Amino acid sequence: MTETPAFYDDLAGCLAEAWRRLEEGAAHQSGFHTPALATIGRDGAPRLRTVVLRGVDRAARSLRVHCDARSAKAAEIAADPRVSLHAYDPKAKIQVRIEGTARLHGQDAVARAAWAASRPMSQIGYATAPGPGTPLAEGGAYAQPRDDDGVEAGFAEFRVVVLTAARLEFLYLARQGHRRALFSWDGKEPAATWLAP
Repeated sequence: MTETPAFYDDLAGCLAEAWRRLEEGAAHQSGFHTPALATIGRDGAPRLRTVVLRGVDRAARSLRVHCDARSAKAAEIAADPRVSLHAYDPKAKIQVRIEGTARLHGQDAVARAAWAASRPMSQIGYATAPGPGTPLAEGGAYAQPRDDDGVEAGFAEFRVVVLTAARLEFLYLARQGHRRALFSWDGKEPAATWLAP
Protein backbone atom coordinates (compact mmCIF):
# COMPACT_ATOMS: atom_id res chain seq x y z
CA MET A 1 0.00 0.00 0.00
CA THR A 2 1.23 3.48 -0.83
CA GLU A 3 2.16 5.69 2.11
CA THR A 4 -0.34 8.49 2.69
CA PRO A 5 0.97 12.06 2.53
CA ALA A 6 0.97 14.27 5.62
CA PHE A 7 -1.99 16.30 4.32
CA TYR A 8 -4.19 13.22 3.75
CA ASP A 9 -6.49 13.67 6.77
CA ASP A 10 -5.59 17.27 7.60
CA LEU A 11 -7.77 20.09 6.22
CA ALA A 12 -5.16 22.78 6.92
CA GLY A 13 -2.55 20.52 5.34
CA CYS A 14 -4.66 20.14 2.18
CA LEU A 15 -4.94 23.92 1.84
CA ALA A 16 -1.20 24.36 2.39
CA GLU A 17 -0.48 21.66 -0.21
CA ALA A 18 -2.76 23.37 -2.74
CA TRP A 19 -0.93 26.69 -2.34
CA ARG A 20 2.46 24.96 -2.38
CA ARG A 21 1.63 23.27 -5.68
CA LEU A 22 0.40 26.56 -7.14
CA GLU A 23 3.59 28.32 -6.04
CA GLU A 24 5.65 25.55 -7.65
CA GLY A 25 3.58 25.95 -10.81
CA ALA A 26 4.38 29.65 -10.98
CA ALA A 27 8.06 28.73 -10.62
CA HIS A 28 7.82 26.23 -13.56
CA GLN A 29 8.34 23.31 -11.16
CA SER A 30 5.06 21.37 -11.33
CA GLY A 31 2.14 20.39 -13.50
CA PHE A 32 0.31 23.47 -12.20
CA HIS A 33 2.37 25.74 -14.48
CA THR A 34 -0.32 25.77 -17.18
CA PRO A 35 -3.79 25.71 -15.62
CA ALA A 36 -7.05 26.38 -17.44
CA LEU A 37 -8.85 29.68 -16.86
CA ALA A 38 -12.61 29.97 -17.41
CA THR A 39 -14.43 33.24 -18.02
CA ILE A 40 -18.01 34.11 -18.88
CA GLY A 41 -18.37 34.95 -22.56
CA ARG A 42 -20.16 38.04 -23.74
CA ASP A 43 -22.99 35.72 -24.82
CA GLY A 44 -23.21 34.18 -21.34
CA ALA A 45 -21.54 30.91 -22.36
CA PRO A 46 -18.42 29.65 -20.57
CA ARG A 47 -15.04 30.19 -22.21
CA LEU A 48 -12.00 28.08 -21.27
CA ARG A 49 -8.34 28.36 -22.21
CA THR A 50 -4.91 27.31 -20.98
CA VAL A 51 -2.87 30.08 -19.35
CA VAL A 52 0.60 30.28 -17.84
CA LEU A 53 0.65 30.77 -14.08
CA ARG A 54 3.06 33.66 -13.49
CA GLY A 55 2.71 34.41 -9.80
CA VAL A 56 1.03 33.32 -6.57
CA ASP A 57 0.51 35.27 -3.35
CA ARG A 58 -0.76 32.84 -0.73
CA ALA A 59 -1.40 35.53 1.91
CA ALA A 60 -3.55 37.57 -0.50
CA ARG A 61 -5.13 34.39 -1.98
CA SER A 62 -4.21 35.67 -5.43
CA LEU A 63 -2.84 34.22 -8.64
CA ARG A 64 -1.37 36.11 -11.60
CA VAL A 65 -1.58 35.37 -15.31
CA HIS A 66 -1.04 37.62 -18.32
CA CYS A 67 -3.16 38.40 -21.36
CA ASP A 68 -3.46 40.73 -24.33
CA ALA A 69 -5.81 43.72 -23.98
CA ARG A 70 -7.18 42.92 -27.45
CA SER A 71 -8.14 39.34 -26.48
CA ALA A 72 -11.62 38.00 -25.79
CA LYS A 73 -10.32 36.99 -22.34
CA ALA A 74 -9.60 40.63 -21.41
CA ALA A 75 -13.00 41.81 -22.71
CA GLU A 76 -14.79 39.01 -20.83
CA ILE A 77 -13.04 39.81 -17.54
CA ALA A 78 -13.74 43.52 -17.98
CA ALA A 79 -17.44 42.76 -18.53
CA ASP A 80 -17.77 40.15 -15.75
CA PRO A 81 -14.84 39.56 -13.37
CA ARG A 82 -16.08 36.14 -12.15
CA VAL A 83 -13.57 33.47 -13.18
CA SER A 84 -12.54 29.90 -12.39
CA LEU A 85 -9.13 28.31 -12.59
CA HIS A 86 -8.45 24.56 -12.84
CA ALA A 87 -5.06 22.92 -12.33
CA TYR A 88 -4.24 19.22 -12.34
CA ASP A 89 -0.92 17.50 -11.82
CA PRO A 90 -1.22 13.87 -12.96
CA LYS A 91 2.04 12.83 -11.26
CA ALA A 92 0.91 14.17 -7.89
CA LYS A 93 -2.72 13.14 -8.53
CA ILE A 94 -3.85 16.51 -7.21
CA GLN A 95 -6.53 18.76 -8.67
CA VAL A 96 -7.21 22.32 -7.52
CA ARG A 97 -10.23 24.36 -8.61
CA ILE A 98 -10.47 28.03 -7.71
CA GLU A 99 -13.40 30.39 -8.10
CA GLY A 100 -13.07 34.10 -7.57
CA THR A 101 -12.85 37.48 -9.20
CA ALA A 102 -10.25 38.80 -11.57
CA ARG A 103 -8.89 42.29 -11.98
CA LEU A 104 -7.10 43.57 -15.07
CA HIS A 105 -3.98 45.71 -14.67
CA GLY A 106 -2.64 47.67 -17.64
CA GLN A 107 -0.23 50.57 -17.87
CA ASP A 108 0.16 50.65 -14.07
CA ALA A 109 2.86 49.63 -11.58
CA VAL A 110 1.59 46.04 -11.40
CA ALA A 111 1.75 45.69 -15.19
CA ARG A 112 5.14 47.43 -15.46
CA ALA A 113 6.71 45.10 -12.86
CA ALA A 114 5.29 42.00 -14.57
CA TRP A 115 6.41 43.27 -18.00
CA ALA A 116 9.94 43.90 -16.72
CA ALA A 117 10.09 40.35 -15.33
CA SER A 118 8.89 38.82 -18.64
CA ARG A 119 11.27 37.39 -21.20
CA PRO A 120 11.45 39.07 -24.63
CA MET A 121 10.08 35.85 -26.14
CA SER A 122 6.92 36.34 -24.04
CA GLN A 123 6.71 40.10 -24.69
CA ILE A 124 6.79 39.79 -28.47
CA GLY A 125 3.25 38.41 -28.68
CA TYR A 126 1.78 41.64 -27.32
CA ALA A 127 3.35 43.61 -30.17
CA THR A 128 2.02 41.26 -32.85
CA ALA A 129 -0.57 42.65 -35.28
CA PRO A 130 -3.40 42.09 -35.70
CA GLY A 131 -4.61 41.20 -32.19
CA PRO A 132 -5.46 37.72 -30.91
CA GLY A 133 -8.47 36.03 -32.47
CA THR A 134 -8.52 38.20 -35.60
CA PRO A 135 -9.45 36.12 -38.68
CA LEU A 136 -6.52 35.73 -41.13
CA ALA A 137 -6.46 34.93 -44.83
CA GLU A 138 -3.69 32.42 -44.15
CA GLY A 139 -1.83 31.11 -41.07
CA GLY A 140 1.17 33.43 -41.29
CA ALA A 141 -0.68 36.63 -42.21
CA TYR A 142 0.39 38.56 -39.10
CA ALA A 143 3.39 40.73 -38.26
CA GLN A 144 5.81 40.58 -35.35
CA PRO A 145 8.25 43.33 -34.36
CA ARG A 146 11.82 42.95 -35.54
CA ASP A 147 13.60 45.01 -32.88
CA ASP A 148 13.50 45.82 -29.17
CA ASP A 149 11.61 49.07 -29.77
CA GLY A 150 8.84 47.16 -31.50
CA VAL A 151 8.65 44.65 -28.65
CA GLU A 152 8.44 47.47 -26.07
CA ALA A 153 5.46 48.86 -27.99
CA GLY A 154 3.62 45.70 -26.93
CA PHE A 155 3.42 47.01 -23.36
CA ALA A 156 0.38 49.06 -24.41
CA GLU A 157 -1.53 45.79 -25.04
CA PHE A 158 -0.10 43.88 -22.05
CA ARG A 159 -2.49 43.09 -19.20
CA VAL A 160 -1.95 41.37 -15.88
CA VAL A 161 -4.88 39.35 -14.58
CA VAL A 162 -4.94 39.03 -10.79
CA LEU A 163 -7.42 36.41 -9.62
CA THR A 164 -8.46 36.57 -5.96
CA ALA A 165 -9.77 33.25 -4.66
CA ALA A 166 -13.17 33.16 -2.94
CA ARG A 167 -13.36 29.34 -3.04
CA LEU A 168 -10.69 26.69 -3.42
CA GLU A 169 -11.45 23.02 -3.89
CA PHE A 170 -8.71 20.44 -3.37
CA LEU A 171 -8.86 16.84 -4.61
CA TYR A 172 -6.23 14.17 -3.99
CA LEU A 173 -6.69 10.88 -5.82
CA ALA A 174 -5.46 7.90 -3.81
CA ARG A 175 -5.95 4.16 -4.16
CA GLN A 176 -6.70 3.90 -0.43
CA GLY A 177 -9.41 6.55 -0.72
CA HIS A 178 -9.62 10.00 -2.28
CA ARG A 179 -9.65 13.20 -0.23
CA ARG A 180 -11.65 16.25 -1.29
CA ALA A 181 -11.90 19.51 0.63
CA LEU A 182 -13.49 22.91 0.14
CA PHE A 183 -12.15 26.20 1.48
CA SER A 184 -14.03 29.48 1.18
CA TRP A 185 -13.58 33.10 2.15
CA ASP A 186 -16.73 35.21 2.11
CA GLY A 187 -15.48 38.28 3.96
CA LYS A 188 -16.17 36.73 7.35
CA GLU A 189 -14.27 33.86 8.88
CA PRO A 190 -12.71 31.43 6.41
CA ALA A 191 -14.51 28.08 6.19
CA ALA A 192 -13.17 24.61 5.50
CA THR A 193 -14.95 21.28 5.09
CA TRP A 194 -14.39 17.81 3.71
CA LEU A 195 -16.49 16.82 0.69
CA ALA A 196 -17.42 13.40 -0.60
CA PRO A 197 -15.10 12.70 -3.52
